[in-house]
Amino acid sequence: MKVLFTLTFMIDFACKEFKVEDVIKCALNITKSNLTVRKYFLSENEHWVDTESLSKAFNLDISTIQRSVKKLHEKEILQRSQQNLDGGGYIYRYKINSRAEVKNTVMNVVSSWAERLGQKLEKWESGGI
Repeated sequence: MKVLFTLTFMIDFACKEFKVEDVIKCALNITKSNLTVRKYFLSENEHWVDTESLSKAFNLDISTIQRSVKKLHEKEILQRSQQNLDGGGYIYRYKINSRAEVKNTVMNVVSSWAERLGQKLEKWESGGI
């Protein structure tokens, strides 16, 4: 398995600093293990990878990997391609979407949250909360 090194970027928000990875994790409602799989795909950004290969790379049960890539696909972090097998059946292969696409997804969530926060503050200001 590759050793992944990442830079830690922090965001200062009033009274607290947040790691960008934590914001991504929270905004997409993904687990720490989903984040680890996402980091693997970032290092393999041009390659399609199947769940069996991931299972071996992480030394994890294939069902654990399948749950993780399913969630990342649902959150539009990963693309999925179906490969039909000669003897029948198929396997899915996955590849990460661009960082720009992931950023846009996260920014949409954060913008939606900021809008809801603004509405709550408006109610609070008028004594409604």
